[in-house]
Amino acid sequence: MALHRLKPAILFAVLLIAAGCTSIGDMHRASARAPREARTDWHEVATASDRDRLARWRVAWMTGLDKAVAAGNGTLVAAQGALLKPDAALEGPLPPPGDYQCRTFKMGAQSAGLREYIAYPQFTCRISREGALLRFAKIDGAQRPVGMIYTDGGSRMIFLGSLMLGDEMRPLPYGRDAERDMVGILERVSAARWRIAFPYPRWESIIDVIELVPKGE
Repeated sequence: MALHRLKPAILFAVLLIAAGCTSIGDMHRASARAPREARTDWHEVATASDRDRLARWRVAWMTGLDKAVAAGNGTLVAAQGALLKPDAALEGPLPPPGDYQCRTFKMGAQSAGLREYIAYPQFTCRISREGALLRFAKIDGAQRPVGMIYTDGGSRMIFLGSLMLGDEMRPLPYGRDAERDMVGILERVSAARWRIAFPYPRWESIIDVIELVPKGE
């Protein structure tokens, strides 16, 4: 019998039986074994568009910062200390799992009529462990980033995720919709203060920065 002439389903069954599966139940159990492991290298996951945004993060940061200050927000920006400085990252960026008090800052308007600097009220976000990776999720609000955090060596980690809107119950898988995809740089800026910077978000601003402080700090 020439195996190359068999239909794919029949060939699959023949190969499973040859491997020691003696029943249909054995075949189904064999096909369900060893679930596909999540990729842990962000380079293998990130879209070309997001790799480009990430490569231009410093241009986005300086452009947004300059526009925010030029619009008269210099004192407000300075009040945040290291949080809004592009080169303030410290070693050891890994955030511990748990709930955080978070705030979003937007710098630089993408179009006329929008504000050059916005600081939003606090909200709750959460870092949790999911296999070999960490997961970040904004818990409340109308716009909620959700995604995975990947190691990148040195003083930064990489966030890849998508934006949940309104009353949506689950996020779109990363890479499904470019308008929802998000890429960010996670860094630690003090003993118990982290940030995720999002260069060139799809709407409104040139750079967004989410501050993370563990609840109770």
